[in-house]
Amino acid sequence: MAASLAARTGRFLGTDPKLLGFGITAAFASSFGQTYFIALSGGAIRDTFDLGHGDFGAVYSTATLASAGALIWTGKLIDRIDLRLWTSAIILALAAACALMSQVESVALLLVTLFMLRHFGQGLLSHTGATSLARYFTTGRGRAIGMAGAGYPLGEALFPLAAVALMAAVGWREMWLIAAGAMLVGFLPAQLALLGGHGARQRDYVARLAREEEAERAAAATRPSGMRGPHWTRAEVLRDPRFHLVMPAMLAPSFIITGIFFHQVHIVEVKGWSLAWYSAAFVAYAAATVPAGLIYGVVIDRIGAARALPYFLPGMVIACIVLATGDHPLTVWIFMIFGGANAGMTQTLGSALWAEVYGVRHLGAIRALTTACMVFSTAASPFILGALIDAGLDIETILLLCAGYAAIGVGLSIAGRGRYAPRA
Repeated sequence: MAASLAARTGRFLGTDPKLLGFGITAAFASSFGQTYFIALSGGAIRDTFDLGHGDFGAVYSTATLASAGALIWTGKLIDRIDLRLWTSAIILALAAACALMSQVESVALLLVTLFMLRHFGQGLLSHTGATSLARYFTTGRGRAIGMAGAGYPLGEALFPLAAVALMAAVGWREMWLIAAGAMLVGFLPAQLALLGGHGARQRDYVARLAREEEAERAAAATRPSGMRGPHWTRAEVLRDPRFHLVMPAMLAPSFIITGIFFHQVHIVEVKGWSLAWYSAAFVAYAAATVPAGLIYGVVIDRIGAARALPYFLPGMVIACIVLATGDHPLTVWIFMIFGGANAGMTQTLGSALWAEVYGVRHLGAIRALTTACMVFSTAASPFILGALIDAGLDIETILLLCAGYAAIGVGLSIAGRGRYAPRA
């Protein structure tokens, strides 16, 4: 069985290895705009600008909310702009944001810098990789997204340790300047090289859509009046009750993990752990994310993303309960394992589900909407959790509340499975 799976995976990797590499690199490079990376210098930023947990959370949430609002409009441009030009512009903007962070001298400029990091890193670069894979892979879409999702845990495994070491050696501002250089010298040339020959891929995609359009016109003649075709517009998705049923569950991991990672320094202090020990545990997060995403991708390819909905959130319930109730240093490693497994499954599910249910013609616009919703959730959690901390609520209670939200999400995902795949 294992040998057969390995053989099938090997054959699949040969279908479009450059595009897979592009997706992995996009996820990896988005690390500079992810909460876990920004929060590593959160303590230094709070000290520099004399901000409390809630104050910094409010600034961060405001920047992230603005990023989410802009993403609804900027994210859909990937449907119209050449992927090579689009990717270059995003990477250059993210590099500029990293450089600006090294020079920020006021809270107002900090707000602008955080907006840029969140918008071009967490928002658009993640959106670009996932949308491209979902669009161009017609068979094995789940596996492709699952494999490319390995870029996120790779960043989570390498960057926290590197960032902590650099901050200790040269300072937090200099660490951000080095990050800007890495974007320009490393990631930009790599992404352009991996997009070599993309013109032929785009022509194949346009030809496939033309064939589908022709088949759709023929089918429309016999379809009952009012029934939609296979490619939904964003407006049609917003009118679909199933979408609103499933979205709270889909947003639970981003809300919970962002809040925990943003306030990781506080959690470390309360638990009596060292930040270096906590950062090292991201290796476990990465080790769990990759296989979970790959296995879930195979499951999605076999039974469909809609029918796989109920399986992605239970791990988050367990992760929150473990972190809430444990104080032993190994607790953080157990949390990272369950949290990482949930992350791998969530990253794979989102893009595959929307492409499966709503089609790929308007996928950029649809994913811009769902990614913006995700970014909104990541904007809310640092502020909400920070306010609760400042109000005196202990971190254990906050984590149990997060577990409760995830449990509600499990119920919603089960209901969503019944609506999206009623014959499952």
